[in-house]
Order: sequence, then structure tokens, then C-alpha cells
Amino acid sequence: MAVRIRLKRQGRKQRPYYHIVVADARSPRDGRFIERIGNYDPNTQPATIEINVDKAVNWLQNGAEASDTARAILSYKGVLYKNHLLNGVRKGALTEEQALAKFEAWMKEKEDKISGHAKSIGDSKASDKAARLAAERKVNEAREAALAQAEASAQATEAPAEVAPEAEAPAEIAAAEEAPAVEAVAVEAPAEVEVPVAESAAVEAPAEVEVPVAEAAAEEAPAEVEVPVAQAAAEVAAAVEAVAEETPTAEASTEESPEA
Repeated sequence: MAVRIRLKRQGRKQRPYYHIVVADARSPRDGRFIERIGNYDPNTQPATIEINVDKAVNWLQNGAEASDTARAILSYKGVLYKNHLLNGVRKGALTEEQALAKFEAWMKEKEDKISGHAKSIGDSKASDKAARLAAERKVNEAREAALAQAEASAQATEAPAEVAPEAEAPAEIAAAEEAPAVEAVAVEAPAEVEVPVAESAAVEAPAEVEVPVAEAAAEEAPAEVEVPVAQAAAEVAAAVEAVAEETPTAEASTEESPEA
């Protein structure tokens, strides 16, 4: 039976979480397994790996094969390096104490690298966060400055409209106070100026200009024109009287004719 060290998927959708298991190569990915030797969470920075190094080395010594992903994880945690050192001990290249000392030194160096990497990630996150906050602060300040400028401009445009009535109020009061005097002048003016002038013009003009001319024309015209008319009337009256006198004679002649 072929035995493999591989990952078994757990977790929810789009947030996977894996178990590192030892299982039969013929069983499905998420099927039955022989033993679980660790956990792997790729959702953190850096990824969280928990593994039992001794059990993993024991399975490798017994002929278990690791999948590609599981092999990378085992190499990252030093399982493959410890297996290499134990193979050297078995071949007599070095003692077990030397192998353990080398492994501990390697693990310490690896942990320092991991901690440094985690620190750098944390620093980069903090710097990114600070940069985002600074950018957001600048945007907010610019927005506040724009709003303040808009409010100032609005107040500047509204200020004349608000001040003008106050400035015009005394003028309106003064005009209201002076209005009776103006009305009095407008009322008294016709009595003092316009009415006397009109009346004097109406009265004095005929007396001085128009009336004498008319009277002179009336007096002079009858003297030159009406006198002949009177004479003609007198002549006409005389003619009528003459005719009246002659008429009885005619009647007498008519009376006498029958007797003849």
C-alpha cells in the first residue's frame, strides 16, 4: 500500500483551511486518512503552519511520499532537513548529537527569518495604513477647505444684501421724516404761487390788454360803420312815409272814377 503525506481541505468557500494528513494514495482527497500530523492556514500573513516534526520524519523514514504542496510545507518547517540529517547519522557521517545541534541551529535561523519576514509584513501593513490615512486626511482637509471657501464666498455675496438694508434704513427714516414737509410744500405751492399768478393773469390781462382792445373796437366800429346804416334806415323810413302819403290819393282816385 502506497502512503502519501498530503493536504485535506477544510473550511468554507473562498477561505480554505487544510489538514496535513497521512493517507492511502488510493483514497480520495477529502476521504479517509490514516493520521493527521498538522494544520495549514494560507489566509494569514505569513501562512500559519503547525506540524508534528517527529511524526512527519517517522513517516518519511518508513517510506511515505509527500505531495508537491505537502513537500514544500515540510521543507519550510525543516522536516526534510531533519530527515536528511538522520539519514547521515544512519550512514555514520555524523553523530546524533551533531545532527540535533545542526537542526537546532537551522531552526533558530529559520525562526529568525520567519519573524523578520512577519515583522516586515507588519511594518509594510502599518506603513500602508498610515499612508492611506494620510491620503484620506489630505482629502478631508481639502474638502473642508473647499467647503469653507464656498461658505466664505456665499457669506461675502450675501453680506451686501444684509448690510444694504441697514445702511438704507436711516435714509428711509429721513425720507419718511421729510415727506410731510415735501407734501406741505406741494400743497401750499398752488395757494402761494400758482393760484395768484393764474388769477392775476386771468384778471389783469383782460383789463390791460384784451378788454381795452375789444372796447376800442366796439366804440370805433359803430362810429365808422353803424352811422351810415342809421342814415339809410332814416331814408328808408322817409320813403315809406312818402309812399304812405301817396296811397290815399290813389284810393281817392278810384273812388271818384265810378262817379264819372
